[in-house]
Amino acid sequence: MMLKKLIEDAGIENLTGMNVADISILGVTDNSRDIQKGYLFVAVSGYSVDGHNYIQDAVRLGASAVIGELDIGNLEVPYLQVNNSRKALGKIAKQFYVDPSKQKIMIGITGTNGKTTTSYMLHQIIKESGMSCSLIGTIQHIINGKTIDSHNTTPSALELYSLLASSEDKIVIMEVSSHALVQYRLEGIEFDYGIFTNLYHDHLDYHGTMENYFQAKALLFEKLKPNGMAILNGDNFWGEKLHEYLKKRKVNTCVIGESKFCDLSIHDYDTATKAFVLLNDGGEIVRIILPMPGMHNLYNAAVAYAVARKLKIGKEDILLALKKFPGVPGRFEVYKDEYGPTIVIDYAHTADAIFYCLQTAKELGVERIFHIFGFRGGRDKNKRAEMVKVSSELSDVSILTMDDLNTEDYLDMKATLIDLYHKYIAENGLVIPDRTLAIQTVLKMAKKGDWVIVTGKGHESYKQDFSLPVTSDKETILYLLDKKHGTI
Repeated sequence: MMLKKLIEDAGIENLTGMNVADISILGVTDNSRDIQKGYLFVAVSGYSVDGHNYIQDAVRLGASAVIGELDIGNLEVPYLQVNNSRKALGKIAKQFYVDPSKQKIMIGITGTNGKTTTSYMLHQIIKESGMSCSLIGTIQHIINGKTIDSHNTTPSALELYSLLASSEDKIVIMEVSSHALVQYRLEGIEFDYGIFTNLYHDHLDYHGTMENYFQAKALLFEKLKPNGMAILNGDNFWGEKLHEYLKKRKVNTCVIGESKFCDLSIHDYDTATKAFVLLNDGGEIVRIILPMPGMHNLYNAAVAYAVARKLKIGKEDILLALKKFPGVPGRFEVYKDEYGPTIVIDYAHTADAIFYCLQTAKELGVERIFHIFGFRGGRDKNKRAEMVKVSSELSDVSILTMDDLNTEDYLDMKATLIDLYHKYIAENGLVIPDRTLAIQTVLKMAKKGDWVIVTGKGHESYKQDFSLPVTSDKETILYLLDKKHGTI
């Protein structure tokens, strides 16, 4: 593609007046290590790395042109200065890949909790109905039936458009993070359906306030196609607020919940072993039976049902797919020891998610709950105390341990754990900094009938080394169970 046409179609003004008429672009990247001869390099200012520092490297490796925000002179190749490199990158990616989203049914899912589970439920329903479907999200991407490793909930604009361009599937389900929305990673993409699951205290280290966090999430619904629809959980303060906001903008909405104003109302439910929810769908009561317990999962299922109905999938097909739903890696993933406790791994890393996780266990009639969790280093510190309070109230024993330290100092995090322990736990808890030893200790303490619930990491691998030769909570549990039963 010719650079002149690329920037004109992307609506990027050539402020520097560079002659770009004869320059051909063979590829686009924001990573100088990926540069090949004939590529356009877009310098983006990141949070740990500034792409402008690698412009000379990009040129040396063969970049034909560079886009950036800084005033840079005397470059060997044309340099186009823009006000926002991230936004420019999204616009360029859209033109370079000829906006593949227009040819597909696009479904975007946002919210603090439930994005991954809802996306997997919906993917299961669509796949079982015989339609082809891509999934782009936190755990992995599924494109044309093949899985690809995922590094962010929502990929960068370039990776996202590349994935969409490679997809031959009719429908695309995408988890949409608040970070991605404010960082222009979805620039130019339009959705047929936008889904809002809920909003709780999280990421305020980045957004500052809940209002800012809400406004970031609401950006998804500005990306709806002209006849697009918003599907919302109405039984959430921020869901109600979003409904009012969208109603004023005359956006088509479908609201789910127990409130009178809901379009798909929850008639009755049971959250325990034989979990089900009854929905009033246009005067007909439908019963969703789900193999996953918990009220939060019933809401996820109700949302997935609503989207599937809008896709014209038959009720019986939807209900059967949900009844057979195999679950999601790292989301209330259960491991049973015949002679010991039941063990659960869950991704819960907010106070509300922990509440639903522990409350579900209590509803299942467990004898004692041992809860093991920690905090992400360098992230929202204001939510930590509330997480500990919830654990202390719903668990019989709370064990504070390490999560990813990221940029936070080990001794500082250890001091935080000890401080929170003394303030909120004291008599019914422990502090064991080594995560693998924390799990090992609790598995020795817990008996048959007890539940050991490990939250925070879910499917993710550890970012630091611990005492046992394992790389995740799942590996730790399987290693300890194998060791206990003499298989290793």
